Amino acid sequence: MAIKKQYLKSKPVCKVTFTVPAEEAKKVAVVGDFNNWNPKGSTLKKLKNGTFKGTFELPKENTYEFRYIVDSNYINESEADRYQWNDYAGTENAVLEV
Repeated sequence: MAIKKQYLKSKPVCKVTFTVPAEEAKKVAVVGDFNNWNPKGSTLKKLKNGTFKGTFELPKENTYEFRYIVDSNYINESEADRYQWNDYAGTENAVLEV
């Protein structure tokens, strides 16, 4: 898994690209506080090599908790900036700092 950040000079946003290798998966989405934990509109596109990828513009100078949903299973990003305990979920969420 990987996260790539590209800061734009023209707008106060960061283009964040999420990459998830999941050849056997049928569907992968990224959910977090930036989309109210709603997978609609945050589904990653499956590439020919079996990797799922998607880019989102997020307001910079913010911190976001997020997780991936891989075929209905929540998983964390191994390369997250850090992890934070979430009482509501009863587990740690990955944290993205942009």
